[in-house]
Amino acid sequence: MRRILALLFACCAWLPAQLVLSADPAPPAAQIALLLEIDGPIGPATSHYISQGLKRAAERGSAIVILRMDTPGGLDTAMRDIIKDILASPVPVITFVAPSGARAASAGTYILYASHIAAMAPATNLGSATPVPIGGEPAAPDGQQDDKDEPQKPGEEAKPARAPGGAMERKVVNDAVAYLRSLAQLRGRNVEWAEKAVREGANLAATDALEQKVIDLIATDEADLLAKIHGRKLTLGATEVTLATQGLAVETVEPDWRTELLSVITNPTVAYGLLLIGIYGLMFEGYNPGAVLPGVAGAICLLLALFAFQVLPVNYAGLALIVLGTLLVVAEAFVPSFGTLGVGGLIAFVIGSIILFDTSVPGFEVAMPIIGGIAFVAGLLLCGMVWMFARSRRRPVVTGVEQIVGGTAEAIADFSEQGIVRLGGETWNARSSAPLRAGQRVRVVKVDGLLLWVEPL
Repeated sequence: MRRILALLFACCAWLPAQLVLSADPAPPAAQIALLLEIDGPIGPATSHYISQGLKRAAERGSAIVILRMDTPGGLDTAMRDIIKDILASPVPVITFVAPSGARAASAGTYILYASHIAAMAPATNLGSATPVPIGGEPAAPDGQQDDKDEPQKPGEEAKPARAPGGAMERKVVNDAVAYLRSLAQLRGRNVEWAEKAVREGANLAATDALEQKVIDLIATDEADLLAKIHGRKLTLGATEVTLATQGLAVETVEPDWRTELLSVITNPTVAYGLLLIGIYGLMFEGYNPGAVLPGVAGAICLLLALFAFQVLPVNYAGLALIVLGTLLVVAEAFVPSFGTLGVGGLIAFVIGSIILFDTSVPGFEVAMPIIGGIAFVAGLLLCGMVWMFARSRRRPVVTGVEQIVGGTAEAIADFSEQGIVRLGGETWNARSSAPLRAGQRVRVVKVDGLLLWVEPL
């Protein structure tokens, strides 16, 4: 037994050692390129993911960070947070618009300009960097036209070009122009086209972007990218760095649980659903006090929805219409409007749902089939509620004085003018104009306090 135990102990000690010796050693952090992915609209979840990825690369001392991007744009605040992290990163950030067919539109163009190296795959594009205000672009007041739309009179000096829109819109556009120009000057890229992308919403394909010095190179994939940037020199702060990227191992960084949770909550469709659950949960709790579960679930969902609305491009007119529609539907249950309040509330609810999120911001909208399905179900519930109300009006009265009048009672003893009758298991004082015998059935014709006026059947 001792020999068997000794043999087993030796095997247990030898096997892990062999596994360690036979396993391939992990490459050092300096020989790793961290890969971060932006795939879809840029929002708070994306900003948090990029920030954590750049911090991880700095802590591990990674050689470079590759930011693979395919985005239609996103929120200005999230974009600026990402750019701040890129500019402060001690690790070179290479933004790569890939795969073929991808784009770096709107906010993606700013991030591409801010990166230390900008690269694109074939058949990709960038541009359309004009900022779009939340809630849409207001129309110019009557009688006010842009100078460029007015014909120039003979002998009159040419008027300087002025950005379209009102004063606030011009401020936003000029701020975006100055921001993108500063990034272009910092990285030595095409400044004139940067301004054109903001003011005119210009776009460029990958080959044109390379010719106009908007990007630094075109690569087919990450391996080709690492080979082409090998030996390039760039500036990190006040230090000039030469990249050694030949044969680097690429490690993809997946979003953590907090980023995943934030991305789920701030999804417009999920936020819309949380809002509905919150509203109806509180409604059910109000109709059935003490149920507890609808109220607790509704309060939690409503708070999560309000948190999501703080970081989403919410059109508050749409939100107000949803609240108004909900109140009108609730009022239908208490006010006899024969469906007028309910139908009006349903219309306000649907219109508010459609314009709840600013659809001019790419990727931040609620799917129309979901809105249509919820409106259909709400319409069925409204029709059912109206049908139940109409049905209840045809039912006989079962409580109160109205239920007693016309009811049938029975005389307990003989009496000529006033005596006692039994009605529905209760005894009442009764008065009759005709003599009654014990057990005779009578009809109630009037109720006077606690006295019934009856007549023989």
